[in-house]
Amino acid sequence: MTSIDDLTKRLRAFAAEREWGRFHTPKNLAMALAGEAGELLAELQWLTPEESSRVMDDQDAGARVRSELADVFLYTIQLADSLGIDLLHAARDKIEENERRYDATAYRGSARKAPPLP
Repeated sequence: MTSIDDLTKRLRAFAAEREWGRFHTPKNLAMALAGEAGELLAELQWLTPEESSRVMDDQDAGARVRSELADVFLYTIQLADSLGIDLLHAARDKIEENERRYDATAYRGSARKAPPLP
């Protein structure tokens, strides 16, 4: 398994070899990320919930979903890198925040949104 740090270094080298650094601003990377998220969404858009749960059973559709999800992941890594955000630390912080906001007993089986933390 490759670490996020390893992927970050590889993405930096990939962009540097092509002299793309000047294009990789936070704004541009966020826009690219949004575009890729839209492409992922398009792969699932008209599927029923059941079909979307089985999308990986279809070799062609599964390959497209896998590729789009990888694009989303890679742009997320590049955006975090450009902003100096440690993704693993940010993810742990977010999980802890959600644990405080969404008490397991009070929110079990519920899709309602919790109020913001004070």
